[in-house]
Amino acid sequence: MSYEIVGIAILWTFLFGYLLVASIDFGAGFFSFYSVLTGHQNKIHNIIQRYLSPVWEVTNVFLIFFVVGLNGFFPDAAYYYGTALLVPGSIAIVLLAIRGVYYAYNTYGHSGKNNIVYMALYGATGLLIPAALSTVLAISEGGIILENRTGVHLQWGQLLSNPYTWAVIILALVSVLYISAMFLCFYAKRAGDKVAFEIVRGYALLWSAPTILASLFAFFQINKQNPDHFANMLSMAWMFVASFICFVGAVYLVWQRRHLGISFILVMLQFAFAWYGYGRSHLPYVLYPYINVYDSFTNSTMAYALITAFVAGLLVLIPSLILILRLFLFDAKYVRGQAGKKG
Repeated sequence: MSYEIVGIAILWTFLFGYLLVASIDFGAGFFSFYSVLTGHQNKIHNIIQRYLSPVWEVTNVFLIFFVVGLNGFFPDAAYYYGTALLVPGSIAIVLLAIRGVYYAYNTYGHSGKNNIVYMALYGATGLLIPAALSTVLAISEGGIILENRTGVHLQWGQLLSNPYTWAVIILALVSVLYISAMFLCFYAKRAGDKVAFEIVRGYALLWSAPTILASLFAFFQINKQNPDHFANMLSMAWMFVASFICFVGAVYLVWQRRHLGISFILVMLQFAFAWYGYGRSHLPYVLYPYINVYDSFTNSTMAYALITAFVAGLLVLIPSLILILRLFLFDAKYVRGQAGKKG
């Protein structure tokens, strides 16, 4: 396997990790605020906070690795994406900062707790951040970035009027809520909180159908935006069929209230098949038609150093997450809110 394929596979894996972990985080934030509006705060807020407390500080590690790696493996990415995404990227950074402020007040202070304004900002960023970040996928299909003698320009009119852009944004929003609700189903069940489980189970079933419909809408919009990519996706249709089968299995288990751990594993497989199918069919382009994985790749010496560093990062990051899961999220006392209590 060439350095180019190994490099893009590593980056795609880091981005997939961020997709899962951040989706749970963002969706949980929205559900936390929504529970205040619906009067369910006392029923599900504690479950959400027990998940967020140990996890929020490591969520963005995946994104940082990806951004650094993208510019390291593909130096042209800094030129094209750095110029075109100045405004969307800045918006995402500001929203992440607002979210971080909420975490700091909620975890280490008292003035932010149960404050409806902070909660509203927290819930809104849970949807606005994935919406802002998802525009990168729309831009990568081509037709939105223009390069001329004066430099690289993001065509805002084309971006905002493009049906594929909105298809991707809608898919990002509903996927965040679906992934988060499916995880919270498993987490609430493990905590033995029947009231919270029934509420988040309703969320999971509610957002399951919009997720698959949004996926189909985005899938067929690619044909209009980038026919070559769409043809490549059809050539590996089995990955998307496998994704749909995993979706059916996951929703069925939640509907039956059984094997919720297996259900969330199926959710991860659902998005893994779709994510890697999309990424593989997008090759050889990172940004169509400007950044090609073969033509824009860094030199072999840098590639070897980056691959070594990123593999080492995965070998540190994944065990660290497993340790967090075992010490906090899947600890019998912690998950039931009994941490620190005797007996």
